[in-house]
Amino acid sequence: MLLDAYRITSEPYYQPQGAEISTFTAAYHERLPVMLKGPTGCGKTRFVEHMAWRLGKPLITVAAHEDMTAADLAGRYLLEPVGTIWHDGPLTQAVRHGAICYLDEIVEARQDTTVVIHPLTDARRILPLEKHNEIVPAHADFQLTISYNPGYQSAVKDLKESTKQRFVAIDFGYPQPATESAIIIRESGADSDLAAVLVAIAQRSRNLQGHGLDEGASTRMLIHTGRMVRAGLPLETAVQSAIVLPITDNPDIRAALSDAIAACLP
Repeated sequence: MLLDAYRITSEPYYQPQGAEISTFTAAYHERLPVMLKGPTGCGKTRFVEHMAWRLGKPLITVAAHEDMTAADLAGRYLLEPVGTIWHDGPLTQAVRHGAICYLDEIVEARQDTTVVIHPLTDARRILPLEKHNEIVPAHADFQLTISYNPGYQSAVKDLKESTKQRFVAIDFGYPQPATESAIIIRESGADSDLAAVLVAIAQRSRNLQGHGLDEGASTRMLIHTGRMVRAGLPLETAVQSAIVLPITDNPDIRAALSDAIAACLP
């Protein structure tokens, strides 16, 4: 099978926070496109991986960036020894052969690039390949999922309303403390005491959001911290390297964050 390399063979660990699993499942069965909204490191990508495994469908993931062109998604002609050959892009592969295509942080892509997905998100379910003079009808199993972080949106980087309104939306946030603690224990190998400290640190940092920090410590950061401690690093050093230093370059904010975190350390 052409997409066997994109199949997820073992269950990705995911702790539900609400009705996101049933919402995504219903959208998939109706082949409706899905938009995941939430802060960095809160589990959006893991959720998509879990759903692809749960539904038994291949998953093609594309990390959007500011230089991404429509050709990067759809495909292009490439010069080979036998001549000029058309190569399908990742989106076209998913459309043609029936995979879930996940466009991660779609807002990072140029707005003229995102327009290419519009015909796939309405009743037409087609992908026009103008350079190849072809219109690709979507395979019955194809489904489009995108994600973005509303906290980083601006006049320059935001999805157009004409794009947003084509999707079923699922809102993500950071897990409740008990759930987040369970995730940290499972993913980092931390014990329950360390996980509780890391959750407390996250809550302190998230309280600074809007007061110098764009976002607080993500669940991913807490997992990294737990793994660093498991590798033998002192907790305070691990917190500095995995949370404080990555989250801000402002020395005053770092100092304020360090002071807030210090109250949580044993």
